[in-house]
Amino acid sequence: MKMRYVRKEQKKDDKGAQLFNTSNVHESEKVYFPKIEEYFMYTPEPRYPTNMAMGGAGTAMKGIKLAKDSITYCTSGLVDRNKGTVLSYLQKAIKSLNQLRMIEDSLVIYRLSRAPERRIFYIDVGNLPKIKAEQYLRDVMSRYRNKLVYDSASGEVRDDKKYMSMLEDFWLPRREGGRGTEITTLPGGQNLGELADIEYFQSKLYRSLGVPESRIAGSGDGFNLGRSSEILRDELKFSKFVGRLRKRFGKIFLDILRSQLLLKNIVTPEDWEIMSEHIQFDFIYDNHFAELKDKELMEGRLGLLGMVEPYVGRYYSTEYIRRNVLRQKDAEIVEIDEQIEEEIANGVIPDPNQQMLEFEQGAMGDPMAEMGEEEAAPAPQPQNMPKPNEGEI
Repeated sequence: MKMRYVRKEQKKDDKGAQLFNTSNVHESEKVYFPKIEEYFMYTPEPRYPTNMAMGGAGTAMKGIKLAKDSITYCTSGLVDRNKGTVLSYLQKAIKSLNQLRMIEDSLVIYRLSRAPERRIFYIDVGNLPKIKAEQYLRDVMSRYRNKLVYDSASGEVRDDKKYMSMLEDFWLPRREGGRGTEITTLPGGQNLGELADIEYFQSKLYRSLGVPESRIAGSGDGFNLGRSSEILRDELKFSKFVGRLRKRFGKIFLDILRSQLLLKNIVTPEDWEIMSEHIQFDFIYDNHFAELKDKELMEGRLGLLGMVEPYVGRYYSTEYIRRNVLRQKDAEIVEIDEQIEEEIANGVIPDPNQQMLEFEQGAMGDPMAEMGEEEAAPAPQPQNMPKPNEGEI
């Protein structure tokens, strides 16, 4: 409300800037546009426009004029169309914050005033006149009251009997015919431990800020690094909201970096226009929700892969499995294949084809080697066999 961006048209003259300045165009057909002056105007007192744009024509603005390059800012993108002003993301939380602050202050006052038990002294003044009865009551009060106060500034202990605070005892006169002098106790406030109203307005403030209510201290719902299905939807929405804020307000760093580099004569404005397209800011991401989600998805895909692996070659092809079960894209498939070939060539992982060949040879055996062993071995000769008789075969 105190800072405004102004685009003001300078006074027209014969030496105004030209939009087109060619020799082939007649002087009457040349197009001119006025120079625009851009600056910021700071006013100590905020002003609320109603039916006029920011810095529009006819606006009487008084304040400090600042150059455009001396201010860096980034709006939230939320605009109040009725007032013509840019709102903040905290705008909707102002009412809830003020309500919570008033409730807390009233609770403190109530506890201070009603928490201690106070005594009520009924002093019998008999038939004394009003003035003497009041004097007698004050004498009794000053006789039995003892209000020693420690002054932390001076280190003294002083007596403040002449002051009566709201936390002290009550002294009331009683006429003749009553029950005489009596001392009773005024009980303190009840239900001082109930904080349901405070918790309600705290939850209302958290909801207005977009912060999950589970993050309220003492709610009992701690952070759980379990399955992604156990993560609350509010946490996911809040994580996305923080990401949008970082992406939008990251433009401030670009503007500050541009001013720094230009003022230090490190780059030229033309170089900055080329460089700015390749600059990005990486924020520290302390949320593990995305990691948990990717982990659970990968576990599900690998489990499904183990189930359909016996049917590869009969009902499913390898390419179908990679595209529909593992959800690999074309670029990922090409990249993964190149990495596997490179690792096999470097000896990082063994060649699966060579392993399969060795396994088959080990299971079936080498037939040529077996045949050579059989030929080289001599035939067994019978020993001590009796000679056959004539006529026997």
